[in-house]
Amino acid sequence: MSTERNEHLQQPRDLPLKGIRVIEFAHMVMGPSCGLILADLGAEVIKVEPPSGDKTRRLVGAGAGFFVYFNRNKKSLGIDLKSPAGREVILRLLDSADVMTENFRPGALDALGFSYEVISKRNPGLIYASLKGFLDGPYAQRTALDEVVQMMGGLAYMTGPPGRPLRAGTSVNDIMGGMFAVIGILSALHERQDTGLGQQVKSALFENNVFLMAQHMLQKAITGQAAAPMPERISAWAIYDVFKTRDCEQLFIGVVSDSQWQVFCERFKQPALAADPSLASNNLRVAARETLLPTVAKVFADFNKSELMEICESIGLPFAPITRPEELFDDPHLNASQGLLDLTLPDGRPCKAPALPLEQNGQRLGLRMNAPEIGEHTHALLNELGYDEAAITQLCNEQVIAPRDDG
Repeated sequence: MSTERNEHLQQPRDLPLKGIRVIEFAHMVMGPSCGLILADLGAEVIKVEPPSGDKTRRLVGAGAGFFVYFNRNKKSLGIDLKSPAGREVILRLLDSADVMTENFRPGALDALGFSYEVISKRNPGLIYASLKGFLDGPYAQRTALDEVVQMMGGLAYMTGPPGRPLRAGTSVNDIMGGMFAVIGILSALHERQDTGLGQQVKSALFENNVFLMAQHMLQKAITGQAAAPMPERISAWAIYDVFKTRDCEQLFIGVVSDSQWQVFCERFKQPALAADPSLASNNLRVAARETLLPTVAKVFADFNKSELMEICESIGLPFAPITRPEELFDDPHLNASQGLLDLTLPDGRPCKAPALPLEQNGQRLGLRMNAPEIGEHTHALLNELGYDEAAITQLCNEQVIAPRDDG
């Protein structure tokens, strides 16, 4: 099954991180998103999971897509880390690695003998990346989730209406925490070229969320006024909102500069607005927003959604339809620009998924391997580490490793 699922995929080419080996001890979203980016960039990412498989494989509801998406282009080693024989395999594997990533609770891997202090002595060049809830400090031992830090880090307050904190509609801190870990890893790899030494890199959900809140924190510092939740915010632009069209659809439209204001007034035949000195600049229009928005809304309400989109695109006004996630599968831009990868689900069904949002040398980064089956690459990796067939069979019989795959 695994071989068939990967037959049609992109052939390996020289990617930026070719030759970099990453050992991933991660589950859910934050750690795997870091590994996903490194893998898409060409690193060999080996996912270490229990012989029964990462529990993320079996999530339902909002978590049903986690494993398939965040574990593409990776290999799977199914192994019991709590067994002496399993730990020996991992130590050998880490001796061959450039990077190790982990996002388990603080101290979990330390207790198994895989702390930074232990591993860095064996492999001084290793970059050891820990993705946690909090960086070092009073909160370091707390259990954190994306929603936890959204609540305590100001994001939920800013997203919902007053008195109703609301989490963002996706795992923003998990994914961005993975991204910041990648930035730290790439920086450490660059530094290693000069020093020959690795280092420990840490990324955290809470600090990531606070980074996202910086603009609102600085608003208070500069103006003396606290930032209001987004539904009640004082916008930086007067026309920056969702409007209803004649066919009862919705469209977001922005007019964010004085030149765009003039273009808007000309195209939509509003000479009185264009000539009004009280609306001559963006800041004046923001001050008049309460009365200006209803006027503009009436202008837009005379057009169907498709007509309004065509006009906005022709005159350069920012606009956006209100799109549901499942509608993105059919987005013409994503499909024409290789923004969606053709992958195969574990049950054999074809599916599309977003590519990494990067373009290098005019090319998008593609799919080389679908999300692996449990322990799909265990046998080959053990062979590489010097285990012969008898030793592999013994590890399998002792349930230290996942059952052999067909590859």
